[in-house]
This record gives sequence, C-alpha cells and structure tokens, in this order.
Amino acid sequence: MKCGLEIHVQLDTNSKLFCDCRTNYQEAAPNHNICFVCLNQPGAKPYPPNHDAIEGAIKIALMLGCKITPELTYFQRKHYDYPDLSSGYQRTSIPIGFEGDLNGVRIREVHLEEDPGQYKPDLGIVDFNRSGIPLIEIVTEPDMTSPEEARKFLRELIRVLEYSGSARGEGTMRADVNISLEGGKRAEIKNINSIKGAYKALKFEMVRQKNLIKRGIEVKQETRAFLESQMITVPMRLKEEADDYRYIPDPDLPPMLAEEERVEYVREHMPEPSHIKTERFVKEYGIPEDHARVLTSEIDLADAFEEVALEVDPKFAALWMRDEVKRVVYYNKLNFKESEITPAQLVELFNMLLDKKITTKAGQRIMEKLPKNSQMPSTIAEKMGLMGVVEEDEVQRAVRQAIENNPEAVKDYYNGQKKALNFLVGQVMKLTRGKADPSHTNQLIRDELEARA
Repeated sequence: MKCGLEIHVQLDTNSKLFCDCRTNYQEAAPNHNICFVCLNQPGAKPYPPNHDAIEGAIKIALMLGCKITPELTYFQRKHYDYPDLSSGYQRTSIPIGFEGDLNGVRIREVHLEEDPGQYKPDLGIVDFNRSGIPLIEIVTEPDMTSPEEARKFLRELIRVLEYSGSARGEGTMRADVNISLEGGKRAEIKNINSIKGAYKALKFEMVRQKNLIKRGIEVKQETRAFLESQMITVPMRLKEEADDYRYIPDPDLPPMLAEEERVEYVREHMPEPSHIKTERFVKEYGIPEDHARVLTSEIDLADAFEEVALEVDPKFAALWMRDEVKRVVYYNKLNFKESEITPAQLVELFNMLLDKKITTKAGQRIMEKLPKNSQMPSTIAEKMGLMGVVEEDEVQRAVRQAIENNPEAVKDYYNGQKKALNFLVGQVMKLTRGKADPSHTNQLIRDELEARA
C-alpha cells in the first residue's frame, strides 16, 4: 500500500482571505457573513491577501520543517464547476513551503487557498458563510504504507497545528486520501473530516482494491466519496489531473515575496513543534517516550511540566502528570488550560508526596479537587484531614481489624478471588482515614493472610 494525504485545515483569522467578512460562520445565520467579494459578484475585486493568514501559513510550514519559497509567490485560479463555488474557480497559491518532514513522512508542499461554501446536495441549498475563509493545504508524499501509519501521522499533524496557534484544528479538517496497491492506479477519497474517518476509509479501500486485484480486475484511477455512516467508499467521477483544472495566475492579485527577515522573525517567535518537544523531553529529562508524548499532547501541559521540573524530580513529575493530571482533566471533560491547574499547585502537591506528608491515595484525592480551584494543595489537605502518614504499627492494627471484621472477604481471598484483596485494602484505608499507603497495605494484608493460612 502507498498512501499520500492532502489535508485542508482552516486558519484561525478574524476575517476572510480576500475580504473583511467575519469567519465565525458556525455562529452566524446562513448567508449572513458574505459580501460582493466572497460571493464573486461581477466587478467585485479581491482585497490584498489576509496578512495573518500568510504569516500563519509560513509558521506552520516552518514547524513542519519546510523550506520557504524564495521566489515570488502568487495565487492561481483553479477552475471547476460546483454549486459551492460561485465564481467557478478557487483561488489557491503556489507552494509557500516545500520539502518538509514530519516523523519520517515527507511534506511535498504547503500552500494557501480559499474555502468554498457549504453545499447540501440533499436539500439543494448552499450557505456561503464559509466561502473565502483561509485554508492551509498540506500535501504529503505517498510515504505511508498502512492505515495505522496514516492515522499516526494525522494525530501528530493536528498536534503541530494546535501548537502553532494559527489553525483551528481537527474540527475543521478535511482530508483527501490517495491510495494505491502494488504500484497500481490510485484512488482519491475526498472530503474526509476526521482522523477516524481517514483510518476507516483507508481500511475499506485497501480491502476493496485487494479484492479487485485478486479477481484480475484493473483498479480505476478515480475519485471516490467516503460515506461515514456506512464506513465505505463509493465512486464519484474519474480522477482529475492538474490540467483538468485549467490553472491560470489570478490577474486581480499581485505576486508576493516572503522576505528573509520576516521569515526569520516568524521562525524565532514560533512555538517549538510538538514532535521536536517530545524528542527533547526524552533526552533532557530522561523520561520514557510515552510519558513525553502525553505531556506534549497540549502545549499548556508541556509548558507546565517544564516549570514543575525546575523544582521537582522530572521523572516523578512526569509520571504524576501523565497519569493523575490527565485522568482528572479528562474526567472533568476539560483540557489542561481550561482546568486552571497551576504549576505552583502541582509543585506543592508533588513535594508533599515526596516529603511523605501525605499518602499516594491522599494525593490522588487532592488532585481531584484542583480543577478550577485556586486553593493550594496544603489547604485542601488540611480541610479534608489528609495531612500526615500513619505509623506502621497503626496500619498493622488496621489490617488485623479489617481481616477479623470481614470473614467472607477472607474466605473469598483464599478461594482465589482477587477482588477480595482490593476490598480489604479499602477497609484499611477507611480505618486509617486514607493515610495508609495502598501498595504497602496490600502487601501487609497478603503477609497477614498467608501467616493465618
């Protein structure tokens, strides 16, 4: 299997690419954020391209390791007839960036284009609010050899786009997937709008083409649609070639030059890409790659980790932030930034754990109280009565009491039911008001039960 992707994602700008209309198309009434320019009415001329969109495209290209085109860049008219394209052509730039790389997948080019409107064929209506919103298109080489590789690439790409702060992420993504088997003709699957959809479309198309080859039927070079409700692809039309679009330079837009000083300014001020940050975390902090990937899944979480690691053992902090911080944030249906958990809160909590002022269980309970809470962990611990770790002899007494008070659980343990041991640990935690260490308690109960056997 050979697979290449063409990924379109909206850039996060306030106005459209060639006019001043707002880009909050999902909040506006249908056909409300429109003007003569984005409707391409006779005599209406496009404004100069949106400066923020151009800078965002340069930033993303640089974050993907691309070279920036040193020659003049210009917009072309890409001609095709479709109801969501009122002019009969789409304005698309020649490559702004080229020859990039993301985790071993080559980036052929990055360019800008304008979004068409939203056509609903079942109703025969078009909403032009989206028409003219700036899109960045990222085209890869056919370097992916399985649906799993494509899914992994798309996840990493979305992280890069989110880190850039210039794109709107997976919610606005539309991917065209090109796939061929054994050097045969390729099929292009259009307008897939999620990572899951791209994976499912590739799985189906791979099986479909395999079956055709087995039966001696030639695979057509064609464009197909992905029906997400059925997780299948269906024919749309024969595959277009570049000549079919009749590209011409747009006579209404002047050429542009990415000045070296401006490119270097963007390079110096852009965020460190997520995949580069992951590699650095592994080398600099000595943490496992899976820890680093979770910590870099959100730029705010990654930044918080680096602040915490200045004052706490990085390996200890990474483990807690990977497991407990992500658990609590996910449970509350928030991202890390929305949780409002601060590095200062995490530093104090981790130091309390390392100094044996609280147990692991108490630390987990305190962590659950941190989202959208400005109180420090020590204050929360005092209020909940979680400060302090009980002495060994007190835990031993609690273990014996739990065993004597729960003969049925003891019987179940001897009969091989592992849940009984967890129940007894819970009873000891109740007796010690959560101040006993769960893993140590587990071992004490095992020892006591074995001694009584």
